[in-house]
Amino acid sequence: MTSSPLLALVASLTILVGLAIDRFGGAWGQPLVSIWVWGLLGVLLHRSAGLRLQLLACLVIATAGEVVLSLVWGLYDYRLGNLPLFVPPGHVLLYWLGLYLAERLPGRLLALTPWLALLVVSVLALAGLDWLGPPLCLIFLLCMRWGPSPRLYVTMFLLSLLMELWGTWLGNWSWRSTVPGLGWPVSNPPLAAGAFYCVLDLISESVRRRQRCHAV
Repeated sequence: MTSSPLLALVASLTILVGLAIDRFGGAWGQPLVSIWVWGLLGVLLHRSAGLRLQLLACLVIATAGEVVLSLVWGLYDYRLGNLPLFVPPGHVLLYWLGLYLAERLPGRLLALTPWLALLVVSVLALAGLDWLGPPLCLIFLLCMRWGPSPRLYVTMFLLSLLMELWGTWLGNWSWRSTVPGLGWPVSNPPLAAGAFYCVLDLISESVRRRQRCHAV
């Protein structure tokens, strides 16, 4: 992978500032953010030739996931009731950033994050505030135990939590107070929402492994 601190900084600022522009930029905010994010994705695909298929797989899977979770299931809603065009490539930016940062993840965070997640999720569930957290946390722990990239899963779990907190605080999207069809209480956002990204990472990573097997 092409390691570029500057590109990582641009990707981080794109997510951070882009969500603010989408929320407060008026009628042109969302279209401008979408154009910028798709353009930056093009740069990533050009600069990361070895990851190109993996990133494209992430784009396809993330788009399908957004359609199912938001538009079909209604687990969360974007502020305009649509699926913003910057969201699917935004998932790829976050994934690429996770790949970049995972190599630099402190060992202490790798060891502590699963235990802290389990503790906080359990407290929220017992308090009746978030029952979606336990199954999501279980998915995260299973990925950590049997997945090939524990450092990436922890990195994405933490990155996605920060993004979820920022996006829901700004009002770009909000999670339903209860899970549609189940009635379970859900916090906004669920602390363990990063488990969705772990599954996304796991599937995208499998594309890379299959590519290597076919190349041998």
